Amino acid sequence: MEKIRTGFAVVYRWRLKPGAEDSFQDAWARTTRAICRDHGGLGSRLHRAQDGTWLAYAQWPDRQAWEALQSLSAADPGAANPMSDCVEERFPPLLLEPVADLLVAVTGTDHNET
Repeated sequence: MEKIRTGFAVVYRWRLKPGAEDSFQDAWARTTRAICRDHGGLGSRLHRAQDGTWLAYAQWPDRQAWEALQSLSAADPGAANPMSDCVEERFPPLLLEPVADLLVAVTGTDHNET
């Protein structure tokens, strides 16, 4: 078993307004970069599910780092409204405590793209 590298993860889930997918992806990426740069987040992956919803899996060093961000109005205020404007339905986040990590690290990805 691989050693756990993150102490906390969150799954977010949304149903988007038709035609808002590209704008949502841009705002999600901008928000995720701000969280990593300014608030200790370890990154996120965005997924489109077969049922039409969108999910993001976000990693954090610990629950306390995630909770500290929850007290703020937005990680990137300029992306918060555009992201919210794309959402038709927001589901409650799932808070996860990793117990095993067998993901293969992908190399060569530039997480600092604009």
